[in-house]
Amino acid sequence: MASRKNELSFDDIITNLKNQIYHPVYFLYGEEPYFIDVISDYIEQNVLNDLEKEFNQTIVYGKDTNIPTLISYAKRFPMMANYQVIIVREAQDLDKVEELISYFEQPLDSTILVLCWKYEKVDRRKTVFKTVEKTGVIYESAKLYDEKIPGWITDYLRKRNYSISPKAAILLTEFLGNDLAKVVNEVSKLIINIPGGQEITEEYVEKNIGISKDFNVFELQKALGKKDVLKSNQIILHFAANPRENPLGKIIPSLYSYFSKILLYHYLPDKSRTVAAAALSVHPFFLLDYQAAAGNYSVSKLVSVVSILREYDLKSKGVDSNGTSFPDGELMKELIYKILH
Repeated sequence: MASRKNELSFDDIITNLKNQIYHPVYFLYGEEPYFIDVISDYIEQNVLNDLEKEFNQTIVYGKDTNIPTLISYAKRFPMMANYQVIIVREAQDLDKVEELISYFEQPLDSTILVLCWKYEKVDRRKTVFKTVEKTGVIYESAKLYDEKIPGWITDYLRKRNYSISPKAAILLTEFLGNDLAKVVNEVSKLIINIPGGQEITEEYVEKNIGISKDFNVFELQKALGKKDVLKSNQIILHFAANPRENPLGKIIPSLYSYFSKILLYHYLPDKSRTVAAAALSVHPFFLLDYQAAAGNYSVSKLVSVVSILREYDLKSKGVDSNGTSFPDGELMKELIYKILH
């Protein structure tokens, strides 16, 4: 999302590109490569036609070029086209990027220079980036927190005339994580054979992606929240039998987030549905589960659970194990027992 006055959002940039509203410089940076790739790919594929690309489209990598060469490319005029496009992939590997200031101050209107600076933030207080803000577009592609992914999936599908149940969105998130490129790839596979306007359910996700709707981290959270000993142990036994699909390193962070939110719920001054859901960064659909769990776990017990999760996170990584390694399945069983008792 845009965080500065007059800064273009991802949707703004894509909309402008579709309307052939171009800027001479696009500085795309941030920890989430997905949005950078979508913008740069759209420019690469759509600004010029195939014939124009042959003479007017240049794609280089930061480690393979230098600033003087880049400036010389940018100052060329297009041949038999209105624009030339220069895309710098892995621009974070460029040396002495501040030497681009002189070009950024007076960029050529017929050049579209795209710098893809991935996996890291930049200090926008520096002159080189302030200059881009004045003459071009600077966009931060921020990493989405895990709790934001279900909402992002829902919005992504809505824009394509599909809907998804809250539980199915959570299920996808638990299985795929916050790698947006991977999420989009799997979601695209899901909707190939679904008519527009149809809702994607958890059953459909389970059938087409191979996720078990009964044995996943989300269901484990629910079972633990209810203090359902039988269901919790059934899920853990399934996890232990399928360690590659259910590694402890994936389960513990999810449980840590879950119990931290229950602890936070105890301290909320306003526990109304909308306010509490926003404070916990969960869909209002799931708030009743958190309310019920808060009734089953006191503050002192939750503090203990969080401590236990930290302890087993270290054990799973071999810390303080005295040279002894334990299978994930055994650690999972111990962990769940301590949480429930």
